[in-house]
Amino acid sequence: MKAIWNGSVIAESEATEIVEGNHYFPPGSVNPSFLTESTKTSTCPWKGLANYYNIVVDGKTNSGAAWYYANPHSQASQIKGHVAFWKGVEIQS
Repeated sequence: MKAIWNGSVIAESEATEIVEGNHYFPPGSVNPSFLTESTKTSTCPWKGLANYYNIVVDGKTNSGAAWYYANPHSQASQIKGHVAFWKGVEIQS
């Protein structure tokens, strides 16, 4: 699987975790040079607190377009630290 935005591969992995239709990429499969911390957070009743990244490619920013659970609830432990994408990020197989 690949996560692509603005013509760049942000993440690539053969072993994503699929939860609620979203591909969660293992931390080591994500290129950190495209990510900056966001102050955005959200809470899922069964996964816990999500933190967000902005994606920056060629001077363009997609705010809050990636998220992860640093300390998910036990029932979502398989996605701890994994990164998922939205807001126009294309997921390709």
